[in-house]
Amino acid sequence: MSTWTTVLLASALSFVLKFIGYLVPPRYLEGKRASNIVALLPVALLTGLVCVQAFVGDGGRVVIDARAAAAVAAIIALVLRAPFIVVVIVAAATAAIIRLF
Repeated sequence: MSTWTTVLLASALSFVLKFIGYLVPPRYLEGKRASNIVALLPVALLTGLVCVQAFVGDGGRVVIDARAAAAVAAIIALVLRAPFIVVVIVAAATAAIIRLF
């Protein structure tokens, strides 16, 4: 399958899923449970993305390297309530120092 075919199929699937969303009755979307799920879904997706980028290497194997150390350093900086730019700098510096050695 070519790249353009994949892009077009993904675009069509995205459109169909969005259209199906309009067909869901409003009573399913107005409850407390639905609003909690909608509020937490972006956090879960972002966490999954960060974990995959930090701990998965070539071939889908789990790899512990500078990326994982940078993620741990960023978590520590976040727990210490550092500003976001400091968290980014700490993570980048950690990865750079580990790759240097």
